[in-house]
Order: sequence, then C-alpha cells, then structure tokens
Amino acid sequence: MKMGEDVRGAHSEGPQKLVLCVLCGLPAAGKSTFARALRHQLQQELGWAVGVVAYDDVMPEAVLEKPSQWKLLRQELLKYLEHFLLAVINGCQMSAPASRTEAMWKDFITCLKDQDLISSAAVEAQSLYPLTKTAVSRPLLLILDDNFYYQNSLGFCQLFLDCALETCLQRNAQRPRPLPAETIHQMGNKIEKPNPEKNAWEHHSLEIQSPACASEARLKLTDLLITALENPIKYVEENLEQKETDRLICSTNILHQADQTLRRIVSQTMKEAKDEQMLPYNLKLLAEELNKLKAEFLEDLRQGNRKYLCFQQTIDLSDVISFFHYEKDNIVRKYFSKQH
Repeated sequence: MKMGEDVRGAHSEGPQKLVLCVLCGLPAAGKSTFARALRHQLQQELGWAVGVVAYDDVMPEAVLEKPSQWKLLRQELLKYLEHFLLAVINGCQMSAPASRTEAMWKDFITCLKDQDLISSAAVEAQSLYPLTKTAVSRPLLLILDDNFYYQNSLGFCQLFLDCALETCLQRNAQRPRPLPAETIHQMGNKIEKPNPEKNAWEHHSLEIQSPACASEARLKLTDLLITALENPIKYVEENLEQKETDRLICSTNILHQADQTLRRIVSQTMKEAKDEQMLPYNLKLLAEELNKLKAEFLEDLRQGNRKYLCFQQTIDLSDVISFFHYEKDNIVRKYFSKQH
C-alpha cells in the first residue's frame, strides 16, 4: 500500500483534507472501544489528526429518562458538528450556534479541546473558537458513532460493527448507565447494514465483525480511509427556488395533517379524563392547557420549529405526534395528581 506524503503527515497546499467516519452498530457493539483504537492507530501509523465524538460523553444524562427528547438533542449535536466541519473546511474559527443547550455545548467544546482540535485558550464569552495547528496542518479524521451525513467537499466513509444482539444486551447490562433492553431489541429490528448498491453515499463502507479491532480488518480499514480522504464527496448545487417551493408545499401538508391529528388527540384525552371522573373545574383547565399546547405546536410548524420542535432541520408528522404526546402526558399527570 503506497501512501503520498500529504496523506501520511502534514498536508500539501490547498484545501484541508477531511474525512467523516460514521460508526454504525447496536449499543454496546464496541463502537467506543473501536474508535479509541482507530484513533491511536492512525495517529501513530499515518500521523493524522483524529477526533472522536461519542454521544455518551456529550449527551446529558437526563436524556435516558426522556426518550422523546433524544431526537431533538441528537439534531442539536449534529448542528454543533456542522459548525466545526465548516470551520475546518473554510479554514476559520468555529462559531457557536445561536441556539444551544449550554451543558451539552460545554461538553462538546471540552471534547474538542481535550483532543487538541480547538484552542484550550478559547474564550467562551466571545463565542468564537480558534482551531489548533493539529486540526488544520494534517489530514483530519472525525469519528462519529451515529448515522450522520454532511454534504460538502469532504471524504466520507461508514463502518458497520456487526455484533450479536445477545452480546450487546449482556454488555449493556454491565454498563453504569445501561439503556433499556427493549430499546436495543427495537434497534436490532430496525438497523440496516450499509448497502452501497442501493445508496450511492454508502459506497465507501466496510462491515467489521466484533471484536472491532480484529487484525485482519486493519488493512482494509486503512485502505478505506485513505480512499475516502482522496475522493471527497462533492456538493451538488441544487435548484434553490424549486427546493424552497417543495419545502413550502411539504410544510403546508404537514401543518394541515398535524392540525387534524392534534385535534383528535386532545378530544380523546378529554374523553379519557371525563371517564376517569376528573373534577369539572379541572376538566375546564385541562382543556384550556391542551388547546394552548396544540396552538403552540402548530405555530412552531409555521415559524420554523422554534420551541417544542427546535433543532429539527426536517420533520414529519410522526415527530410532531411523538413530541406532542410527551408534553400532553406531562400536563395530564399534573391534573390527575391534584385530585389525590
């Protein structure tokens, strides 16, 4: 395997060479262990800069208690990553997003500082974070243990860690913060291996049997990463006017469907409250709160998802219903607790 000098160490003149590597697999399949081993290997053998973003290190612990908030926080974290990637690609300082969860943003910044990707002297109050020499003077591999795809001029590859469901369940049970076994079962039923024949963006993919650091996979893995580095995905210019028209049509359709669906949910919830013999005065207040909640959700959709549905770049009806049920249940529990 022959590698050019710019691949091994300090890169040549021109745009920064950047690869985004997505780690896929069930929880407890060994993604974090694999990421750490891969980072050490590439730093030692190729002289690359490597950053690992693990959700367990950045996501608030409370998210495990509120599954409905997972998708919101996931989208927010991906927005953070987008800001970092843009800074690397454009060779500028990283800016802080206007909307952010302070605790998660702080952990994200700490993650980058600890890996020498942004300056440890960065001042939070300025909301600008200078990149380090490490991040801009050599090929950079950013490893993310989730499905994430960023359209720009950068390399992209995907690694799928194939681990038996029962093994993942056993490992998960031994963790300090285990996920519910039911969640892993559901993910096992839904997760799909990379399919390069079906999805063009999965062309640079590799399936690895767990344990992830099997020596026979190292050569294929290194080849994959170098191929991705030397063959960046090019952003395809889109018809922005048509895209905006399509977005408006889609938003209008979702808004209409959401209005009808949320009305039915409120009506059914009020019927159930009456059947449970909630006091008339509380019934009146409950109806007012639920209708107010419905109106706020619909306004969120009209105005671009600014409150309950924030950080959602794309959204469908199932998202709206899921988040509405979560907020609705909190309200209902409050009124039933008043009766006891």
